[in-house]
Amino acid sequence: MTADESGNRPSEETGTAPLPAEDQFAARRSRLETLRSAGVEPYRSRFDITARSSELATRYADLEPGAETGETVSVAGRLVARRDQGKIAFLVIRDATGDVQLFCRANVLGEEAFSQARDLDLGDWVGVTGEVVRTRRGELSVAPTSIELLSKSLRPLPEKYHGLTDTETRYRQRYVDLIANPDVRRVFETRFRIMSALRRFMEGRDFLEVETPMLHPIPGGATARPFVTHHNTLDMDLFLRIAPELYLKRLLVGGFERVYEVNRSFRNEGMSPRHNPEFTMLEAYQAYTDLDGMMELTEALIVSVAEEVLGTLRIEYQGTPVDLTPPWPRKTMIGLVSEAAGEDVSFARSGPELRALCAAHGVPVEQGWGRGKLITELFEKLVEHELVGPVFVTEYPLETSPLARRKPGEPDLTERFELIVTGREIANAFSELIDPQDQRERFLAQGEAKAGGDVEAMGFDEDYIRAMEYGMPPCGGLGIGIDRLVMLLTDSASIRDVLLFPHMRPEA
Repeated sequence: MTADESGNRPSEETGTAPLPAEDQFAARRSRLETLRSAGVEPYRSRFDITARSSELATRYADLEPGAETGETVSVAGRLVARRDQGKIAFLVIRDATGDVQLFCRANVLGEEAFSQARDLDLGDWVGVTGEVVRTRRGELSVAPTSIELLSKSLRPLPEKYHGLTDTETRYRQRYVDLIANPDVRRVFETRFRIMSALRRFMEGRDFLEVETPMLHPIPGGATARPFVTHHNTLDMDLFLRIAPELYLKRLLVGGFERVYEVNRSFRNEGMSPRHNPEFTMLEAYQAYTDLDGMMELTEALIVSVAEEVLGTLRIEYQGTPVDLTPPWPRKTMIGLVSEAAGEDVSFARSGPELRALCAAHGVPVEQGWGRGKLITELFEKLVEHELVGPVFVTEYPLETSPLARRKPGEPDLTERFELIVTGREIANAFSELIDPQDQRERFLAQGEAKAGGDVEAMGFDEDYIRAMEYGMPPCGGLGIGIDRLVMLLTDSASIRDVLLFPHMRPEA
């Protein structure tokens, strides 16, 4: 009995129709027990490889059709395809670098070993020793002298020509997605190269990578709804980190001048193509610089990563051309939203006027929102999703920027920017607030908002105020959403496409 290239063995009853998945599972379990009964261990502990598929392809790129090398290698991987031709069988195994064809011959392996090779199921992990050859049809291959089963696969792989297309199954069973869809693996390989490039850039700028707590006694560093847990020994509630900001800035007080953290943060909020409750940020703080310094850092970092990983600054995101070539334009929030609304949208307008403007544009508002929050909501509704960028949007309202320095001469505005690309925030940065009295007042305002029902408002962090009172140097801070940056650079439509294991509802 043989298997087709989809991995589904034909039915013994008809000889053609593939067995249902549950029947294939039972059949594979049966073959597993047969192996064990014959004294064969189907789950080995080790196999020593001497070559990988990509190495062989490079080394023997010029090998002529029909030629033999005389070199014996040991390779290993998952069996992903097969084709039987009497006393010859062509198997394909996949390792971490690509595919290797196995040119199996009964007269070389021996009848028993050849029969055992034909009885392997697609998905089985095998170790192979043999000579490197190129077939007469020009396919670089390993001609096995031995084939060992390393790990028996009990579940059939998705059908070859359709792959794994159901998105929920792909996200929930990422391990199968990686097996069935090579493009998915390439996305994650790109993500890991992006992470390495980010770290090299930051180290090249003399930033130290640090680690700060993930369990916080007070939710802070951003405005968001936190996850709550409980520490039994201390008998106290703790909060999963929503941002590392306040701990990183404590390090500037302590004398470090350039620090960054690639951090996992958590926000107990909704899920969408752009939001996951657990996400990755790069957050950095630099002494003796300001918002302009953070713009330069952000632009240089993203340009460097794109050039290193992609080799180009002209990319496409979901059909939209994006040119990352610097310098990137800078535009104020009030200027952009006023242009979109066709009238002045600024702090010269009263609260009732701004509320009426929100109503006219279908922007829902809540009791207690001030003019800064209303202007920000109008920006998000009318402008943000229309910006292709990259563009630095500057001068955010103080009300929505409780940790940013006030803009001189503009008490309602801050020295803050967000980098917008393809309608979404990629980075957020401030000239940092270093005045402890100003910070205390803003924390108090956040506390009042929280008492009024704002579940995203920050808590009052008295220790952070104490740290500031020892003196914090002038500084700029930057946060980059790694998941969104990876989405941009891999042309991925959903954040779930760039998270190995995105959060899902419980499986039914």
